[in-house]
Amino acid sequence: METALLRAQRPVSCSSAFSDGRRLKIEPCVTSVPWRFTSWHTRNLSYGVPFRISAANADFSRRRNRKTSSARPGGSSPKGFVPKSPVGTSTQKKDTEKDGEQKGFSGPTREHSALELKSDLDEEQNLELIERNEIDEERYSEFGDHLEDTSTASIDSAAFTTEQDRFVKNGSLVRNSEEVVESPQKEVASTRDIDDVTDVVDDNGDALKRNEQDDDTMKVKSFELDEERIHEDFLKLEMETNLRKQEAEAALKLEMEAYLRKQEAEAALKLEMEANLRKQETERLAMENFERGNKLFFYPPVVKPDLDIEIFLNRSLSTLSNEPDVLIMGAFNDWRWKSFTVRLSKTHLSGDWWSCLIHVPKEAYKMDFVFFNGQNVYDNNDKKDFSIPVEGAMDPIAFEDLLLEEKRRELEKLAKEEAERERKAEEQRRIEAERVASEADRAQARVEVEKRREALQQLIKKAAKSVDNVWYIEPSEFKGDDMVRLYYNRSSGPLAPANELWIHGGHNNWKDGLTIAERLDKSERKDGDWWYAKVVVPDQALVLDWVFADGPPHSAVVYDNNHRQDFHAIVPNSRLEELYWVEEEHRIYRKLQEERRSREEAIRAKAEKTARMKAETKERTLKTFFLSQKHIVYTEPLDLKAGDTVTVFYNPANTVLHGKSEIWFRCSFNRWTHRNGPLPPQRMVPAENGSHVKATVKIPLDAYMIDFVFSEREDGGIFDNKYGMDYHIPVFGGLIREPPMHVVHIAVEMAPIAKVGGLGDVVTSLSRAVQELNHNVDIVLPKYDCLNLSNVKDFQFHRSCPWGGTEIKVWHGKVEGLSVYFLEPQNGFFGRGCIYGCNNDGERFAFFCHAALEFLQQSGFHPDIIHCHDWSSAPVAWLFKDHYKQYGLSKARIVFTIHNLEYGAHLIGKAMGYSDKATTVSNTYSKEISGNPIIAPHLFKFHGIVNGIDPDIWDPYNDKFIPISYSPENVVEGKRAAKEALQQRLGLKKADLPLVGIITRLTHQKGIHLIKHAIGRTLERNGQVVLLGSAPDPRIQNDFVNLANQLHSSHAGHARLCLTYDEPLSHLIYAGADFILVPSIFEPCGLTQLTAMRYGSIPVVRKTGGLYDTVFDVDHDKERAQAQGLEPNGFNFDGADSAGVDYALNRALSAWYDGRDWFNSLCKRVMEQDWSWNRPALDYMELYHAARKLG
Repeated sequence: METALLRAQRPVSCSSAFSDGRRLKIEPCVTSVPWRFTSWHTRNLSYGVPFRISAANADFSRRRNRKTSSARPGGSSPKGFVPKSPVGTSTQKKDTEKDGEQKGFSGPTREHSALELKSDLDEEQNLELIERNEIDEERYSEFGDHLEDTSTASIDSAAFTTEQDRFVKNGSLVRNSEEVVESPQKEVASTRDIDDVTDVVDDNGDALKRNEQDDDTMKVKSFELDEERIHEDFLKLEMETNLRKQEAEAALKLEMEAYLRKQEAEAALKLEMEANLRKQETERLAMENFERGNKLFFYPPVVKPDLDIEIFLNRSLSTLSNEPDVLIMGAFNDWRWKSFTVRLSKTHLSGDWWSCLIHVPKEAYKMDFVFFNGQNVYDNNDKKDFSIPVEGAMDPIAFEDLLLEEKRRELEKLAKEEAERERKAEEQRRIEAERVASEADRAQARVEVEKRREALQQLIKKAAKSVDNVWYIEPSEFKGDDMVRLYYNRSSGPLAPANELWIHGGHNNWKDGLTIAERLDKSERKDGDWWYAKVVVPDQALVLDWVFADGPPHSAVVYDNNHRQDFHAIVPNSRLEELYWVEEEHRIYRKLQEERRSREEAIRAKAEKTARMKAETKERTLKTFFLSQKHIVYTEPLDLKAGDTVTVFYNPANTVLHGKSEIWFRCSFNRWTHRNGPLPPQRMVPAENGSHVKATVKIPLDAYMIDFVFSEREDGGIFDNKYGMDYHIPVFGGLIREPPMHVVHIAVEMAPIAKVGGLGDVVTSLSRAVQELNHNVDIVLPKYDCLNLSNVKDFQFHRSCPWGGTEIKVWHGKVEGLSVYFLEPQNGFFGRGCIYGCNNDGERFAFFCHAALEFLQQSGFHPDIIHCHDWSSAPVAWLFKDHYKQYGLSKARIVFTIHNLEYGAHLIGKAMGYSDKATTVSNTYSKEISGNPIIAPHLFKFHGIVNGIDPDIWDPYNDKFIPISYSPENVVEGKRAAKEALQQRLGLKKADLPLVGIITRLTHQKGIHLIKHAIGRTLERNGQVVLLGSAPDPRIQNDFVNLANQLHSSHAGHARLCLTYDEPLSHLIYAGADFILVPSIFEPCGLTQLTAMRYGSIPVVRKTGGLYDTVFDVDHDKERAQAQGLEPNGFNFDGADSAGVDYALNRALSAWYDGRDWFNSLCKRVMEQDWSWNRPALDYMELYHAARKLG
């Protein structure tokens, strides 16, 4: 019995619960920790996590059933104590499982079974003890014996550590992947209870009942002793585990240290062997080189990148033999990469050998260096420098690419920095401009207030409170915001017969305009015809202003306005006058600011849109330029970028290489000046698209242009070099830009300061376009006494050049952003009040040409191109070749342009012979005059380049001479407004009719007989005609004066002939006309049709010269237009008779009448075409470069 009691007092042995020897697992417990063991858990378990011990593969089926006590009466169980269900009842088991799943962990009674003792212990005496111990006994009874004797459970530290992190569902004891020991209400939990008390409740149960109190006391003491043993055992286990871990770490550390010592020893041995080998090798090399008389060697003998080399110099064999200090100065890759300067030291080698270590960078393919004494004594290998090749390194081309990439990054960095500086500077400028403008607004507000104040003071002096028998106000004392009655005696003035009366009023001298409008009612006064209106006095009113009328605003006919003085009444109790004027000044200031900022924003938005449209037009033109050669050559991609691989397609069928069995591609970059030189010839292979062949080439990063020609054989033979111009396509995004060319124009006309005809337009517009391509342009012009100097900025005296027995004063200024030098010889040649028309024009202009070349030479100019124009500056060509090419201007090449062969043919012919390249103003005109004997011998250097127009001068979006701005998006609205303004200005009938405009000089060249016929034909078709122009021939001028008188009489509403020159009117005609007629007999280029299309007017032209090159008939020229990358844009005709002009004009007018939507789309289309100098400038640059190649 005593033994039984002792067994009952101690925790149940784990060995008895798991007698088959299955291993145990300690797993984290996620339930709440019993209060009696909280401190124990905190002290002994890692991170304070409690553990449970579970049996792996425990076989509960072999356990015997526990004897259980009868259930307690309902409500008699202590708190947290749940009665047991009988063992083996399946229904009860399922219910408890379901209950456990739903409720989870809610306390000890749900997690553990209550200890059931087979005794008759009095409940009231033992309730407190049971409540305190039932959780502890249940929770730790299963592992108490195990922890008392660790040898029984055989738990090692490794198993303890490994199984810490295992999770136990619902805090139960778990077998490996088998059944779970659930909460106390489950059948398995009952089995645990049986194990807990198996050794206690036996045949000696009666003894337990008799010794209840002693048993409880012994049990409490036993648990306290067990708790101490558990604590000691876990502490010991933890210490042993830590000790073993430390011992293992120390052993591993020792092993690693031993391994490192071994490696260090091996490395030291290797270094020692290498040092010995190096010493032997350097001694051998020193002896060999000394015997051969070589003063230099290096080790290792094969130099590789990203390694160190030692350079040895025998000072006694060097020019530094007497110098105490020896240094090496060098760099890599032809002195372009990572320079260095290192001092040499005396070596152990026999003889006067000095050495130093140099690190060879990974980018090096060659090392370049010299020796010196640190001052001015050098050994530079007889001025050839020393060099050592680096093997296995990048090649020179790859290194060039590396440099370019470095440069690209540097340029990007600089560009960002510059952009940021510009942004800050722009912001500062904006702030300063806003400050200045704000001060101006405030000053203007003060001035405006003073004006208003003075006017109001004068008005107050005239104002009254009432006028007897005319008007008065009740009450007589009032102020702003008051409602008053204003009485009026109808019989006192012109409104006596009026059926109704109205007051139209304002305040403070009508400051805000009409703000009061009220109908008067009949008054009950009997002493006159009195009427009154209820009026609210404006808040800021000092004076009320009004008139009386017989109706409301915009409907009244008769007024009583006090004999045109209006009525005025003082507001007696108005606010303080000074405060009013302060507020008024501030109000005016705010209004001025808002108006100014609104204007500035509109200007800014318009400028941005203009710039965007120009950029988009330029981009489209460039693509059109590329595609215009597509029948011969094109590339994929179309836009070439540096670093890209490009495929060049070539169609020999359309060239001199037609029918050749082989085509070879010969290519370089940057106008054949690239550092890599021409690439090896490449045989082209057939492309997939018909007769084309193709070749592929990689564009280097430093390319701005790709250059190529084609040949029939690898070694040459017949070439297609574009008639000596070569093929060139711009490359974008390169690291370097094309070097700017210096072009000097010597001309006698320049728009707008000295313009007679198209020559002046070409000189200005071409120069601007070339300058926008980042080239340098200067213009040399006579200083006429009739110059329009208002268009010259920064005009000032530059210098004097004596020549030809006279002094030539040189002036300088800016015209349209171009640098212009004005030559003023003191012999009076250009003080005649005109440009042309003197009887010695040839002498005058020949003198100017010679003076211009003299000025260039004396001023030290070195232009690449001297461009002279027409007969007037033709002498430049031969004067340069005969007198100046050998004397300071040898770099220049002469380009000569024929604007019109009808004038000065002899001088033009002579200039053709002396020029390097010659042009005329359209391709068709060049063909038309190619048979002329002064042209024919020089066709090999003669080219046709169509003129352009200045898109800034002729711009409907920014034209101050037309009523509204317009672009292709609103061309219909813009042209409608312009037509209405034109009809109103010239007195034409305001009607929706087709309008034909003619802007021309009235000469036979311009087809005046066709002009007359076209006027009549248009009137027959019920159209309107406007002609602007004059005739230099008085007979022609009189003829048109008579025609004008006739038409103004017979067709007053449909025809108007303005026989003069009027620049603003020309803009309005271009914008308001539907068609522009140009029926020239011959026309080298013509700018009228180009300007017309810029304004959305459709050209009707004769097929000649530049008219044929720029106008493509909507019915007949679709393929010809597509070859130029364009769409049809007008109407043209052959012949020089009335039938021809009728054919084109009738089709044009019918298109207007019959298909307005189609016609409007045609207007939009022609506006979108680029007839500026964007493309001609590219053609001229090709010509300039071709001239420079001639040498």
